[in-house]
Amino acid sequence: MNKVLIISGHPRLEASVANRTILADLEDTFGESASFRYLDQLYPDFQIDVAEEQAALLEADVVVWQFPFYWYALPALMKKWLEDVFVYGFSHGATGHSLRGKRLILSFTTGAPSEAYATGRPMNYPVAEFLPPLRQTALLCGMEYEVPVHSSAMSYVPGVSSEADLAAIKQRAHDHARVLIHRIRQLAPARAAA
Repeated sequence: MNKVLIISGHPRLEASVANRTILADLEDTFGESASFRYLDQLYPDFQIDVAEEQAALLEADVVVWQFPFYWYALPALMKKWLEDVFVYGFSHGATGHSLRGKRLILSFTTGAPSEAYATGRPMNYPVAEFLPPLRQTALLCGMEYEVPVHSSAMSYVPGVSSEADLAAIKQRAHDHARVLIHRIRQLAPARAAA
């Protein structure tokens, strides 16, 4: 049976609309057949329990990183998690092959709309051009880098955004979750069928 591990990297998930909705849909679908690690709840002080996180990774066949795209990269807490957990000798290096063959899915949201990610637009590059460091992380560790799942225009600002904006963001988050759930089921059919 394939095991699914979902790492939530949002630094303040309670304040999120999109990431919180996506994760709720994943929990509703997979329940206890997947493991969920909410970094903001586990490590509000940024003191990562490396042994516990490595043990969770060792149990998984499919790993999902769910996060908001902050300044074209991982949020600080998730970056710290990566730096502390994916160390030489565990994830890579002469003796570190613990993650080899595991599937990695990047699942993320951007606040800016998709049209902003183009030459001459505010973000100046397509989203895919910001991902090589994450792809290389997977490749260095021998992980199978899967096609990312991402959704744009997910920024909700209380007091500024309208109720219609909120409803649209929630709908896009549900749509995102449906795509991600389908992808997970393709990679971990035995586990996802439970």
